[in-house]
Amino acid sequence: MDSSQTKASSPRRKPAFLNRVILFAAPFILAGCGTVNLHPLTQDELARGTAADLAAARQDVEPIVGPLSLDEAIARALKYNLDRRVKMMEEALALDQLDTASWDMLPRLMAQAGYSHRNKDLITDSTDSVTGEPSLSHPYISTARTHKTYDLGLTWNLLDFGLSYIEAKQQADRVLIAGERRRKAMHVLVQDVRTAFWRTVSAQKLHDQVARTIAVAEGALQDSEKVQAERLRAPIDALRYQRQLLESLNLLEGIQLELDAGHIELAQLINAPLDQDFRVEEPSDKVDTVLRDMPVKRMEELALTQNADIREQHYASRIASEETWRTMLKLFPNLSVNFGVRHDTDSYLINKTWNETGMQLSWNVFNLLSASSRKKLADAGVKLADQRRIATQMAVLAKVHLSRLAYEAALNQYQRADQISRADAQIAEQTRNRAAAETQSKLQEVSEHTVAILSLLRRYQSLSQLQNASGKLQATMGMEPAIGSVSELSLQALTREVATSMENWRKGVADEVAPQVAVSAAAH
Repeated sequence: MDSSQTKASSPRRKPAFLNRVILFAAPFILAGCGTVNLHPLTQDELARGTAADLAAARQDVEPIVGPLSLDEAIARALKYNLDRRVKMMEEALALDQLDTASWDMLPRLMAQAGYSHRNKDLITDSTDSVTGEPSLSHPYISTARTHKTYDLGLTWNLLDFGLSYIEAKQQADRVLIAGERRRKAMHVLVQDVRTAFWRTVSAQKLHDQVARTIAVAEGALQDSEKVQAERLRAPIDALRYQRQLLESLNLLEGIQLELDAGHIELAQLINAPLDQDFRVEEPSDKVDTVLRDMPVKRMEELALTQNADIREQHYASRIASEETWRTMLKLFPNLSVNFGVRHDTDSYLINKTWNETGMQLSWNVFNLLSASSRKKLADAGVKLADQRRIATQMAVLAKVHLSRLAYEAALNQYQRADQISRADAQIAEQTRNRAAAETQSKLQEVSEHTVAILSLLRRYQSLSQLQNASGKLQATMGMEPAIGSVSELSLQALTREVATSMENWRKGVADEVAPQVAVSAAAH
């Protein structure tokens, strides 16, 4: 080969070599461009995010004005509690997913537009089908270098429609499950508010008494230390005196800490500032004992039909049953019907706009091989859901009995604590009168006042536990006050709604109990 041929061939080999290098290096270049680096949050970003979250948490929350009643506390919790907002959003999300699943049942209407360009003409040749020789006609061009396409097609798939219909039914049950979980969260929230409210009442009732008794005890301790320093009493007597005072102080300071915790818990439940010093309005001391007269059988009946956990498991069983139909439906052939309108700007086309209609039947034969396994899996899911429902029912029935026992025990403890508190209050009053006449020591005064405060605290604790036990029993039976839309009502209207609903609920329980009490009285 001469030099002229070598020079002529070099320019042809160079572009081919460069193209291969570019094709080889392109994936690595793209991979490098797709690398994502770590970007930890800075302190300023965290501070701004925290400030924004705090502002969002307090957004549209009305400030507390005046004493806070129990009805208003429940209304504030239902309207502003952050955990309840999460449950409501979960229910709204499930409802939106149901709307989306309903749209999936509609046919698919696809609109497409395309653009195509090539740097060289699409030139084709032909071969004689008989002789196998190249055709004598010249190569021809049948496609323009640049053209645009526009398509509008309607597709309806019978199998997709069936699967989407079943999925929509399952999603409807998931919406109902989200509603039951919201009910359960409301039960727990109202129960926690009632418990924290009575703890706050006790803190408000005892705060001044605890502070005064601590002041008296500290004054008596200082006097005892002076007496000990001046050796006016035997050292062992002074030390015993001081030890008893210190024990009383330790107990009083523990009471003070526990009282402050109830206020913070209530503020967190109603989404109020934790450092806000609000007062609560103590309700009547009258304790409603209507639940004690309800027969256990009636409690079981109510729990089996209204308990949120049981109702959720019923919906889960329906979802599992629908999944069996989904599994069986996938075994059938798939029928698709298509209709479309096409337009192409290719200059070589004679008919640039046309309609297309088609029908396609497809069937994955291998699905028959897995049919028994799929059916077995679906049936196992149904059996598992049924077993969960049965187990939940038995657990709820046991919970009814345990909650009833806890309620009766809490009621008895409250009644006993109330009697002890009244007795200790009278003793403390007598001690105060004798102290005023200076006929007894400061130690006895501090001790009796501490015992009275502790008795009153136990009374309120028992009342709080009684409210908690009553709420658990009501939640187990699935009984709740009927309250309207929380988001649409104002706080004042919601407070009135809560008060009316709680009273109607109490009357409803009394109506449930009245026939049973009458039957029992007639039997005796």
